[in-house]
Amino acid sequence: MDPTDPKQKARWIIEAALEVKAEIPIALDMRALTSYADSFIVLTGRSDRQVRSISEAIVHALKGHGEPPLGVEGLDEGNWVLIDCNDAIVHVFDPETREQYDLERLWRDAKRIDVGIEGVDPNPSPAIASVEDEEINSAINSDEDEDEDNGSADPTA
Repeated sequence: MDPTDPKQKARWIIEAALEVKAEIPIALDMRALTSYADSFIVLTGRSDRQVRSISEAIVHALKGHGEPPLGVEGLDEGNWVLIDCNDAIVHVFDPETREQYDLERLWRDAKRIDVGIEGVDPNPSPAIASVEDEEINSAINSDEDEDEDNGSADPTA
């Protein structure tokens, strides 16, 4: 692996994460912005159990490539796990925590790394709404449409 190119390690990390159904993988090239990491990899798991599973898969894969992480934080809580991979920092979030910290916006000046994995968009939509939120919003909008159709949207009319 070329030590000046963060792409290969990011690819290993994202491949391992996708094996256990990680969502919205983003790799950021941090070389021009920080002195402590060449890349950030940001991933989402749908639950604390999945966040832990994704993190464990990444650690296992990196050890298999002879690149064991220097440290792992947050594994017990499972809403945000940080994996220090020396020149790469991995953030595995649950959806709410990812939206709260919004690292993609915070580090928006970082170039995106195209890791060359089919189906992985290096510039995904910033929307990180959960399926449940979308279903709730759809149901609310559907109810409002029915009220308007029935003339009951405004009881004073």
